[in-house]
Amino acid sequence: MRFRALDVAAATGGRLVGPDVEIDGASFDTRSLRAGQLFVPVVAARDGHEFVPAALAAGAAAYLTSLEPIHGGTAIVVPDTLRALMDLAADRRRRCAAQVVGITGSVGKTSTKDLAAAALGAVTRVWANARSFNNDQGLPTTVLEAPDDTSVMVLEMGMRGFGEIARLAALARPDVGVVTRVAEAHGERVGGIEGVARAKAELVQALPASGVAVLNADDERVRAMGRATAARVVLYGEGPGSDVRITRVELDALARPRAALATPWGSVEVAVGVSGRHMAANAAAALAVVGVLGFDVGAAAGALSGAVLSPNRMALSRLASGAMLLDDSYNANPTSMRAALDALAALPAARRVAIVGLMAEVADAPAEHLAVRRYAEALGVELITVGTDLYGVAPVDDPLAALGSLAGDDAVLVKASRAAALDRVAGALVQREGGVLVGEGGDVAT
Repeated sequence: MRFRALDVAAATGGRLVGPDVEIDGASFDTRSLRAGQLFVPVVAARDGHEFVPAALAAGAAAYLTSLEPIHGGTAIVVPDTLRALMDLAADRRRRCAAQVVGITGSVGKTSTKDLAAAALGAVTRVWANARSFNNDQGLPTTVLEAPDDTSVMVLEMGMRGFGEIARLAALARPDVGVVTRVAEAHGERVGGIEGVARAKAELVQALPASGVAVLNADDERVRAMGRATAARVVLYGEGPGSDVRITRVELDALARPRAALATPWGSVEVAVGVSGRHMAANAAAALAVVGVLGFDVGAAAGALSGAVLSPNRMALSRLASGAMLLDDSYNANPTSMRAALDALAALPAARRVAIVGLMAEVADAPAEHLAVRRYAEALGVELITVGTDLYGVAPVDDPLAALGSLAGDDAVLVKASRAAALDRVAGALVQREGGVLVGEGGDVAT
C-alpha cells in the first residue's frame, strides 16, 4: 500500500520530523526491507532502534521511533512503535476496498491460508501472510504490504492466549472467518482445550452480521462456534450437514489426496499437491471461502494441484537414494502429530521412521507425548526422539546417526514444535543424502 508520512502521523497520533515522503509498505526486519518502505523498530530481545541507520542505508523512506530521532531522514515519533504499527494498519484497512478472510485454528491454519490464497489467486487478485506472519507484528505488516489493487486479503491469525485474535480481528475487520480445528496447541496457556476453543472463537465473534463464518463441521468445538456469531455459517467437512461436503477421498502414491466435493456452487473434484489426507479438509475450507466470496469454485479447484505451502509444512522430498523425507518440522501438537504420522504411514515404504521432538505448550505434556508414541507404534513407525524424554524413548544427540543409511524404500518424517529446531535436522538430512522437493523439477514430479 502507498501512503505518506503525514498519513502515518495522523493514524498513529505521532509527530512528523522531516519531510513528508511517499511510503510503500512497511517492514520490521532490515534484512528483507525494500527501498521505499516504512521501517518499524520493534523493541523485543533486541531494541530495533539500533537498526534505524541500517534501514535508512537500505533505502527506508521513513521510520517510526519512540526515541528522539537523531539519524536524519523522515521519522514519525510515537510512544510505542508496535502499537503505532497496528494503528497504522487498522487505518489503512479501513480505507481499503479489499475483502478480508481471517483464518485461525490449532491445526491447519497456515496450510488452509496457503491453499485459500492459491485457490483465490486463480480467480482474483489476492494477498496473504508470508509464512506464519500471523501476530501483532506480522499481520499489520501483511496488511500494509498489500498491493493497492488487491481484491481479497487472506490473513492467518495466531494466538497464544485470550484476546489476541480479538485484537487482530479488530484491526483486520474480516468479512469471512475460517476456523479449522481446535486442539491442544497452546492449551497450557489457556487452561486446556476448552480455553483454546474460547480463544479461537474470538474470530467468529468479531464477524459482522453481513459476514460468513466458515467452520469445520467435523470438529464439535468448531461447529459449536456457529452459535457465537451473528454472521451466516457455512460448514465444511465429511459429516452430514456439511454445506461443502467431502464425499470421497483417495490418496495417490505420494499420499496426496484427490477429493470429491459437493458444494452449494456445484460438485468439484480437487487434487491437492501436498501429502496428507487431512489436506482434503483444508482444501474444502479454501474452496468454501472461494464460493462464499462469489468466485468460480471450479476454476479455483484446479489451482490446488500446484499449491505450495509455507516452508517446513508437509514438504515431501525424494532423496538421492530414493527414500522420501516428509518435513513437517515447523510446529507440532498432538493432533497435527497424528495427522503427519498418518501421512507417513500412507507413503509406500518398507521402513518408516519419525524423528520427533518436543510438542510445546501442551496442557498434559507427559500423557500426550506418550499417546503419540503409542500411535506411532500402532502404525509401525519407528520413533527417534530429540531433546525430550517425554515420549518414553531415550533421546539421541545425533538423530542422523541414529537413523543410519537410507534405502530407496525408506520414508522419514521430521516433526516437532518450533523450539526444537528440527528444521535443521531435515535440512541436514537433505544435505547428507542429496535430494529435491517433489514437484520442483526432474522426474520426481508427478
